[in-house]
Amino acid sequence: MSILVVGTVAFDAIETPFGKTDKIVGGAATYICLSASFFTNKLNLVSVVGDDFPNNAIQMLKDKQVNIKGLQIKKGEKTFFWSGKYHNDMNTRDTIETQLNVLEKFDPIVPEQYQNSEFLMLGNLMPSIQKKVLDQMKTRPKLVVLDTMNFWMDLFLDDLKNALKEVDVLTINDEEARQLSGEYSLVKAAKVILAMGPKYLIIKKGEHGALLFNKEEVFFAPALPLEEVFDPTGAGDCFAGGFVGYLEKTQDVSFENMKRAVIYGSAMASFCVEKFGTKRLTELTDEDLESRVKEFVDLVQFDISLVKN
Repeated sequence: MSILVVGTVAFDAIETPFGKTDKIVGGAATYICLSASFFTNKLNLVSVVGDDFPNNAIQMLKDKQVNIKGLQIKKGEKTFFWSGKYHNDMNTRDTIETQLNVLEKFDPIVPEQYQNSEFLMLGNLMPSIQKKVLDQMKTRPKLVVLDTMNFWMDLFLDDLKNALKEVDVLTINDEEARQLSGEYSLVKAAKVILAMGPKYLIIKKGEHGALLFNKEEVFFAPALPLEEVFDPTGAGDCFAGGFVGYLEKTQDVSFENMKRAVIYGSAMASFCVEKFGTKRLTELTDEDLESRVKEFVDLVQFDISLVKN
């Protein structure tokens, strides 16, 4: 029983209406691993960094029981870097700078001991790289989850559609769902996307919650109203980490259990936005998580009697 996480381990520089940071540790795989670590200690990482990536950040992952045998460290090269500025609504942002660096020639190598991982979490990467990881698995994972974004849809749509044929769960936001499907209605969009291969689709709507679809059912989870949102960076990755981490912990990939996993994923995302970068995740306790999940339950739980004429 284990989760293989593939994605970026990177540097970010972030500006929001609440402040700004210099270069800090980020990356999809970093957030996914930190989030999933609250549910399992069987995490295997495949990623790449330059020799400028700090040892204490690698130790942070190791302290969370993340196996870093698949983390390539390229000597004389620089780590992937992204900087961005969020607008006042915190839902939209402008990319200021992207430096691919080691990511430009990243060739994912899945160590033999990872190749039988039961759960595969393909973080936001070029679709051809995601597919290359899939092709290295000795046995079909119990569940394959893939995250992507509009950038790949713009430039590598055919590669993305090819990868989707082998995926169980796709996670994207509402804007991306509309772009991928060509449909404005998210219900119609879900039908189109599910026909591309995934058995389940999660559409993330930021502060408006998340939708979980299969071909017959739909489930909606609200987002927890927060007094302050400092930094949305990594929230979607934390959602994915909480989602797949809970499923690995419970060893139940039914639609009913995925509903619970969506709630846990939403809880992890709600913590992520409370401070810049990974800071809130490194402070988080199990008690904090259970308390937050109870808030989600209280938010949607109610009794009602139908009024009869």
